[in-house]
Amino acid sequence: MSRVAYVNGRYVWRRDALVHIEDRGYQFADGVYEVCEVFQGALIDEKRHLGRLAYSLAELRIDAPLKPEALAIILREVVRRNKVQNGFVYLQITRGVAPRDHVFPTNAHPSLVVTARHVDPGKSESVARKGISVVTCPEIRWKRVDIKSISLLPNVLARQIAKEGGAYEAWFVEPDGMVTEGSASNAWIVGQGGIVITHQVDHAILRGITRTTLLEIIAAEGLKFEERKFSLEEAFAAQEAFVTGATTLVMPVVRIDGRQIGTGVPGPVATRLRAIFHEAAARS
Repeated sequence: MSRVAYVNGRYVWRRDALVHIEDRGYQFADGVYEVCEVFQGALIDEKRHLGRLAYSLAELRIDAPLKPEALAIILREVVRRNKVQNGFVYLQITRGVAPRDHVFPTNAHPSLVVTARHVDPGKSESVARKGISVVTCPEIRWKRVDIKSISLLPNVLARQIAKEGGAYEAWFVEPDGMVTEGSASNAWIVGQGGIVITHQVDHAILRGITRTTLLEIIAAEGLKFEERKFSLEEAFAAQEAFVTGATTLVMPVVRIDGRQIGTGVPGPVATRLRAIFHEAAARS
């Protein structure tokens, strides 16, 4: 089935979708993006995704091309035209088209692209039942990863390291041995005593939407949790580990750098949180 994309005011077949060669997203990675899960036809945590989009745009001083209400209509229309019941909708906004120059253009209009695709939820569930492996790599990203920028080359390199190492994900580790997050996910461990731990929100990590929702679920479940840095050594000794993200939900981690975590199978905390995630997440 042919797929449809929205590009700067028009719904077009993906094969016909084009952007200008002097779009600053292409020239400088001068733009931001969001990925929102589609579950049973509904957009998951849409308001939080649009809120983070507004934050990223403001931090890079890019004007929003549309009001949130209009953007929400486009997201749904792209999902509808692609007949996506379970999958993801992707949106990208760049500073726009202008002659190549590092300084901000004075008359460019932001570019907007929206796409959607179907994903078989059964495949993710199959992976989650077994758990995933993670490898680590040095933290080499810029100091503002709280902005969901389309500049993702370090993440690409990290994910390639993971693939070549037979792993699903890569975790970035600072020189002092502290874990920040994954190449496309937030990192979590369950420490001794069942305390759920994840890095605090600052410029060193992305404020994951799934992460935010999960913290509310953890509190509602009465679990102990701490938002703080944790070391790789602490992760090796953890009872459980997992990652979160719009494309993974809650995904148990059973090995890190080849070392077994906990019992070597998905633990009860991660399994429970994954099972109840959609019950608590906002649908629209």
